[in-house]
Amino acid sequence: MLAFAGTDPSGGAGLQADVLTLAARGCHPLSVVTAITVQDTTGVAAVQAIAAGWVTDQARRALADMRVSAIKIGLVGSAENAAAIAAILADHSDVPVVLDPVLASGRGDALASADAVAALCELLVPRATVLTPNSLEARRLAFAAERGPDATGTLAEAAQRLLARGAEYVLVTGTHEPTPQVINTLYGARGMVRSDHWERLPGSYHGSGCTLAAAIAAGLASGHAVAEAVRAAQRYVWQALAQGFRPGAGQHIPDRLVGAQAAASAE
Repeated sequence: MLAFAGTDPSGGAGLQADVLTLAARGCHPLSVVTAITVQDTTGVAAVQAIAAGWVTDQARRALADMRVSAIKIGLVGSAENAAAIAAILADHSDVPVVLDPVLASGRGDALASADAVAALCELLVPRATVLTPNSLEARRLAFAAERGPDATGTLAEAAQRLLARGAEYVLVTGTHEPTPQVINTLYGARGMVRSDHWERLPGSYHGSGCTLAAAIAAGLASGHAVAEAVRAAQRYVWQALAQGFRPGAGQHIPDRLVGAQAAASAE
């Protein structure tokens, strides 16, 4: 498994979350740094994108040495990085891609410029096997270009627009919606594929979206169909959140090794 993402010194999100999740789901994670962040569990203070040439060199060196079964993309850092990643995906078109369009932190700190968002839509969304926006990201990606940054519309309409841009499947997550339960809906070319309802847990979580996308990618890498990989990943993430912990002053962090300690004790 290859993950493109930004770093998170707190270990709650980004590349650190990807590596933990992929390992927990039975994959060997390769990692490409796209950006360096200054952040903790309370929010993001600064973001520095890595030069696109470095992103390309990291990925191509690893891919020349090892064959990967899936690719997961998180924070791209810049429009130039989106272009660099798209070129790499074009050379590995047989590998499934899970794209988590990271536009802001859990606190709402901006993590993508307008140019980066446009490049993501134009260059990476069309190459996504599964696109995993939350409801805020789905609306921004689908409607902002024509309706402005505060555009609204139904999530089903947003998903259809993103599918029309080339994504094979779109999983819209509903954590930010005012519903009693969290409703995550997977859409494909023929409409809704599945809709899953999950108990809304108390508290706020750092890195849940990264964890979900990485877990889906791990499922695809293991040969599961998209709908099956999505369902299994949601179950894993809900359990990780339910067992989450609060190591700092801000958000909780999912326990991505959920079940591992119990299994080790049983041995």
